[in-house]
Amino acid sequence: MEMIKLNEITFQLKEPHSLEWVTELGEVFAVFDQQDSGNISFGIETPAGKKFVKYAGAKTIHYNGEPQEAIERLQAAIPLYQRLAHPSLVKLVDHFHAGEGFAAVFEWFDGENLHPHWTFPPPAKYEDPASPYYRYKQLPLDARLTSLEQLFVFHLHVADQGFVAVDFYDGSILYDFATHSTKICDIDVYQKKPFINTMGRLWGSKRFMSPEEFQLGAEIDEITNVFNMGAMAFSLLGGELDRSIEKWEASKGLYEVALRAASADRERRYQSLVEFYWAWTNAKETI
Repeated sequence: MEMIKLNEITFQLKEPHSLEWVTELGEVFAVFDQQDSGNISFGIETPAGKKFVKYAGAKTIHYNGEPQEAIERLQAAIPLYQRLAHPSLVKLVDHFHAGEGFAAVFEWFDGENLHPHWTFPPPAKYEDPASPYYRYKQLPLDARLTSLEQLFVFHLHVADQGFVAVDFYDGSILYDFATHSTKICDIDVYQKKPFINTMGRLWGSKRFMSPEEFQLGAEIDEITNVFNMGAMAFSLLGGELDRSIEKWEASKGLYEVALRAASADRERRYQSLVEFYWAWTNAKETI
């Protein structure tokens, strides 16, 4: 392992890597080096304000692939952030070749990640009062319903643009507890429709994945994303994988919508995100 220091921030890489260009952008005040994606990210105070800089090219401590593969994935993600730009998505402001790799620059958002596995690995995520997920679950129901609504509306936009969500889970979500605003921070492997599962097990957390996301040759589509939205509803309003009504914190009507959405049977699910969202909205209005 190699210890790296940028300004007053110290972190580890698997081997030496030139990152002098990072400090040329401004003062580094945070580093996010625990991801297994091959990216390392920095919070940087620049003359234009705070930025979040995602970089591929270094051998990060939890990544087992080749840096070039991570570079290509990050480059391929740039058109996604441009095409799917939305108020509920972090805003891409620049991208460029940097040092031995590639960097994407986003506006900084003062939110906390709802799956901070590097600081609150389970069970601390669910039990520690300092955990962002634990704190989120203590919010009033109305605040969480509003937050969830932002996630649903964004994915309606994704579908309308001809894309499907892949690897959407609570680690994709940032929540600002001061302003009660929600943003999605990671759409790097969302895909253009039609998309066929050529991997077997796709990228993602199994807590939010439909059966077809484990099936080689299966089509990944809006019906898949209906499942993802239902699973997210159970994570933020219920018992996550325990989908019993006893763990559910909202109305019975919303429970029934989420349960149908997260059905293992594709035919039983809502057949589009619009249909799902209409049912959710109707159930919410009848509370």
